[in-house]
Amino acid sequence: MTTKTTIRRQNASTKTVEDARIDDLKVGKYVVPNLTTKDLMSVIPPHCFKPSLWRSMRYFLQDIFFLSSFLYIAHTYIPQINPENIELGHPVVYNAARFVAWNVYGFLAGLWGMGLFDIGHDSGHGAFSLYRSVNDTVGFLTHTFIGVPYFSWKITHKHHHANTSHLQNDYPYVPYTRSEWNLPPVNEEKENMEGTFVAEDLQHEFSEHLEYSPVFSAVWFAAQLVIGWWAYLFADIKSQRSYPVITNHFIPKAPLFAAHQWKDVAISNFGIAIWLGSIIYSIKAFGFLPVLRTYMVPYVWTNHWIIFITWLNHTVCTLKDPALPHYDGKVFTFARGALCTFDREMMGGPSLFDKICNYICMVATHSVMETHVAHHVCSRIPHYLAWDAKAEIDKLLAKHGINCKGAPATWSEGLRIMKETKFIEDTGDVRFYKNAQGKASMVAVYNYDRATEDK
Repeated sequence: MTTKTTIRRQNASTKTVEDARIDDLKVGKYVVPNLTTKDLMSVIPPHCFKPSLWRSMRYFLQDIFFLSSFLYIAHTYIPQINPENIELGHPVVYNAARFVAWNVYGFLAGLWGMGLFDIGHDSGHGAFSLYRSVNDTVGFLTHTFIGVPYFSWKITHKHHHANTSHLQNDYPYVPYTRSEWNLPPVNEEKENMEGTFVAEDLQHEFSEHLEYSPVFSAVWFAAQLVIGWWAYLFADIKSQRSYPVITNHFIPKAPLFAAHQWKDVAISNFGIAIWLGSIIYSIKAFGFLPVLRTYMVPYVWTNHWIIFITWLNHTVCTLKDPALPHYDGKVFTFARGALCTFDREMMGGPSLFDKICNYICMVATHSVMETHVAHHVCSRIPHYLAWDAKAEIDKLLAKHGINCKGAPATWSEGLRIMKETKFIEDTGDVRFYKNAQGKASMVAVYNYDRATEDK
């Protein structure tokens, strides 16, 4: 190492862009895929493209069985937590025990409600059966039961699959840019575009704009999980900012839909109207509290899992795992978009308790997080065959130095990622999130001659 470089490293505040290569050693390298859709599809075993109606129906009935069992157990045994049946001492203890029991029920019912969402999700992709009428019937019923406008969401979700991480065309989780945060433009004397070098004074300036207190971060994280799903459906939050302010999944003329799809939106709206009417009728018939603890609490948990799963499968920013990029339209391909997602162990980890939690979550949610890459490569694969596809796709990716395996998906991981994914640059072919100090954890590298890249 030269004396000049040594001096610079001793005083970080005097670093210039010339030293960026030194800091590159501290960031990960993301191998930009040059695989084609044919490359990915060709390794998937043929049987994965053949959904079984009876096998799919078995998983659907399995979810109904679990949800019915939770409901029966809760309504049968929780009321029995009283002085006549069990001795707990102070009356407050009985109220606390019933409160805890109802919340355990709400958590489990909400988790299996996510499984019901996944059944409808498979149906929307044509992966429930080979029969479109069956798929749409099951999808409409399951999604309407949990307050999801089936046909409207089916349309936008398919668009997301075709344009995953396409900065101009993707729908959900579109990153905010430097200019949208009103951050100062790139100063080449104090930072580089890759985010591998940022002068200390500029880091402080970024932090003043972007960094929140731990308490506010935790509250904001929880709020996104609780209301994020409806914010997306009703207000198109985190979608393309070029759309009109009043854009949502319930307006047939919204830019989310083509003109001929107005009937699909109308049918979805009719289903949601029936859903809302059923809730209102139930409150009048049984009272607010019984409906709250029996249906609304599990419903909120299901909405939480929808955001938790989709967000963590599509957002990564860490030195341990390869952060996922977003692509400008001129370099985007379907294959690159399909690989802009991660497989994660839902609520997993190294301990025995973590593994038990992960197993329960996989059973409840049909392994939606663990096989998400295969699902994006080909969404027609039913969830119970996705493991077979995943095994072959993983082998292909390993040969090309591509890693799509993320850290276990936990609430702490989600909070950490929220803190590390603040903005992307306004320009660039391949863009990675930068944190509250303006630093990125990944840079794009290419294992092929870009002169041969298809334009």
